Amino acid sequence: MASEIPPWSFGEWQALAAKNPADAGRELFRRLSVAFTPEQRRAVLLDPRSEADLVAAFERVANTIAPLAGVPYVLKDLFYTAHEPLRAGSVFPPGALPTQPRDSKLPHALRGFGAILAGKSQLHEFAYGLTGENPHFGHCEHPHFPDRTSGGSSSGSAAAVASGLVPFAAGTDTGGSIRVPAAFCGLYGYRTSAGHALIADAFPLARSYDTAGWFTRNPQDLLTLMRFLIARPATTDRSPRGCFADFGMLEMPAEPEVSSAVRSAMERCAFPADQDTQEQLRHAFTGCGGSYGVLQSIEAYEVHAPWLDVYRPLYDPAVWARIDRGRRWTPEQRQAAAVRQTIVRNTWASFFLTYDYLVLPIAPFPALRKSECTQENRERLLALNTPASLGGLPVLTVPVPLENGLSTGIQIVVNDPNSPVIPWVLKR
Repeated sequence: MASEIPPWSFGEWQALAAKNPADAGRELFRRLSVAFTPEQRRAVLLDPRSEADLVAAFERVANTIAPLAGVPYVLKDLFYTAHEPLRAGSVFPPGALPTQPRDSKLPHALRGFGAILAGKSQLHEFAYGLTGENPHFGHCEHPHFPDRTSGGSSSGSAAAVASGLVPFAAGTDTGGSIRVPAAFCGLYGYRTSAGHALIADAFPLARSYDTAGWFTRNPQDLLTLMRFLIARPATTDRSPRGCFADFGMLEMPAEPEVSSAVRSAMERCAFPADQDTQEQLRHAFTGCGGSYGVLQSIEAYEVHAPWLDVYRPLYDPAVWARIDRGRRWTPEQRQAAAVRQTIVRNTWASFFLTYDYLVLPIAPFPALRKSECTQENRERLLALNTPASLGGLPVLTVPVPLENGLSTGIQIVVNDPNSPVIPWVLKR
């Protein structure tokens, strides 16, 4: 990070914007200029707004009753903004990817609530990766540990919030792309459900699994976003029922400090899963990462079929290979993956007959160094995050700090975006 900047909450930004909107615009522009080194700014941000545009944006919402008036954010470059090019972390030639004459639903809603778009954020190319590595624009670093990754694919969004640049950022999560960077960067995160209206008109990775979501630094700001972007949570006259399955219960290895911190965090919001539930979860979740890889890549290939061979030299080779395999699976492999997904979804349906939420780990390690961004570690992340992805379920991410200053996180899986579990956890 180029310089330390104090992270402001929603309320602090709104107070300055109400007092002097021009000063708020200038302050945001200053932060855009100093938050990152020039190299990292390119890896984090795509076309940040000019000072004049930001001042004008703050002045437009001044003296309005819009509930998020004066709160700045960045938007992952998978969501359309009217008549502006979308690159999705790629270097495709101008006009190759579609444009839209209007904003996607998520930025449109945020504009209506008065939020200020500071610019688009970079991502792992086409959102197909969990590390934030991008050979075209630079690998996105952890803002406070530059030898480590921010996580991805919503890398620029997470880095912008973790750096203190903006108080929230919008992203997407297909197989962990909000959960992993939230855990690595010590942020709160939320992914909606698959098929939710807020993701319906974004550029897809795999339509059946894509979800919209966002990051904040604190639970109060996340709760505020939930209040306006998700319908009012259902009410309940009882405390939610939940349980957790830690690394040991899932029979997944983890770094000792991570395992201990995750277990302690889980115990603060749930009881351990009973033996029968543990066995059911282990049985259902075994092989999730591989099955998800088959099904997701099939859909990714359907999206990229017009470009994959024509623009092959322009793709990150690792991303090209992940997409290309989608047309090469055998019928038997496809069938086995579909069966595993059915098992997972049936297990979730049975689980939610008894419980309101399940707490799971997100990562068996803190933010990875570049040399640690291996296929093996990718598969370890997918094993923990794809059970919720195959279920298409909403997930709240809660950060878990580690003694060395790094972080991990826990994911709280619910069965409905309006679940009362989300505000219940955030208010604890």
